[in-house]
Amino acid sequence: MEGLARHAVFVAASRKMHHFRTRLATCTKAVMMTAALTLSLVTLGTAVTAAGSQPYVVGNDRGGFVRDRLIEIRNLRSSGRRVEIRGRICYSTCTMLLGLPNTCVSPNTKFGFHGPSRGGQRLSAEKFDFYSRVIAKHYPKALNDWYMKTGRNRINGIYKISGREIIRMGVKAC
Repeated sequence: MEGLARHAVFVAASRKMHHFRTRLATCTKAVMMTAALTLSLVTLGTAVTAAGSQPYVVGNDRGGFVRDRLIEIRNLRSSGRRVEIRGRICYSTCTMLLGLPNTCVSPNTKFGFHGPSRGGQRLSAEKFDFYSRVIAKHYPKALNDWYMKTGRNRINGIYKISGREIIRMGVKAC
């Protein structure tokens, strides 16, 4: 009987030890997974910071399509990259970059503004107003007000504003 009791104690102890090892392995896996996830997030954060530390330098940019510029702006905003407008000119949709929080401009850059059009042709009043507001919402307040009152009304040709004036309107100087 004594041998049977010892065996029963041994089996119970073995089960407890197995249960303990199983729980320990599960905890170890959880700690390892947490550590791996934390390391990958830190590494990802470092990569994003590294990409964000390289400025996006805009040279001479004559503009383009509003839709394409909106995609570029969304990507720049999510990356947090600094935008430096340093070229001789920044016309049309290039000016929409002025609304990004990390944008700076050269005082020597000339900015060109005009109203939205389709290949130089006037849009319907509804589309003209819609696209004017889409463009203007990417400007600091003072520039937004000027654009909606004056700048958008020129379809053929452009209004030119110096980088110095843009800086006075609230955009940081580079």
